[in-house]
Amino acid sequence: MNTYNNSNFLNKLGIGSFDLGYLLAVTAALTVLVLVLLVLLILQIRKTGNLKKRLDRFFIGSSGESLEEEIAGLFEDNKFLKTSAEKNKKDIRVLYKNLESAYQKMGLIKYDAFNQMGGQLSFSLALLDENNNGFILNSVHSTEGCYSYTKEIRNGESAVELGREEAEALAAAMGE
Repeated sequence: MNTYNNSNFLNKLGIGSFDLGYLLAVTAALTVLVLVLLVLLILQIRKTGNLKKRLDRFFIGSSGESLEEEIAGLFEDNKFLKTSAEKNKKDIRVLYKNLESAYQKMGLIKYDAFNQMGGQLSFSLALLDENNNGFILNSVHSTEGCYSYTKEIRNGESAVELGREEAEALAAAMGE
């Protein structure tokens, strides 16, 4: 009778007919597998510890709830900034529209209306908006007094004939 095959202990386990060599080989393989899993578990525990340290540094001085409140506050600030930016865009469009009709161009010509009687005290002043609409103010200075009059300008032209100085002031205002 073979003592390996008829061991009381193996019979009680119900594996009395197995070869003990195979049983030891399986036990050794399982032991190696357990050791490998133990090493992997230790590595995973270290990685988790490192991650916990990083999270602790991230949450220093605040709890997760307060961090959540801060993020929600940032979203509210972002909404406010977007609303403000849209309002600013609308306001800028209104300003540009209003600037179209503001006087932006100027031409000034000084001259002596009566050839050396009063110096160059007379002038023609052209004020135009973006669309070349506006007026020409002509001021004539003489020894008897000062006379001023205006001429309306539409699209860079006057319905009334312009004098030489007035035409020069209009051309200067239009950049010609």
